[in-house]
Amino acid sequence: QVQLVESGGGLVQAGGSLRLSCTASGRSLINYNLGWFRRAPGKEREFVARIGWSNAMTYYSDSVKGRFTYSRNNAKNTVYLQMNSLKPEDTAVYYCAVQFSGGATSTQARDFGSWGQGTQVTVST
Repeated sequence: QVQLVESGGGLVQAGGSLRLSCTASGRSLINYNLGWFRRAPGKEREFVARIGWSNAMTYYSDSVKGRFTYSRNNAKNTVYLQMNSLKPEDTAVYYCAVQFSGGATSTQARDFGSWGQGTQVTVST
């Protein structure tokens, strides 16, 4: 019922910036929480950030805190992840998802669904 499309990934040098977008169709995301996750080669899906659609509260993983900024535009059914000061360890496929279960502060992938196709972020040394 919810279709998510990520965009904005690419190749960037360490220290550079990218802005990822996630646009939803099929259902309004107002009152839903959205999350960004990433998967590096050979690793499990990792929480990056989340934003609440009803309370606007955001959370960031320790690895990206202070460098990434999560925002939303409810009218466009779109969320954004501004990534600054990128590091090689940020290299991964980035996914957005809608939270369907768990608490308001959940960072667990199991509580999210309607995963997008992902967008590749590659940070060179």
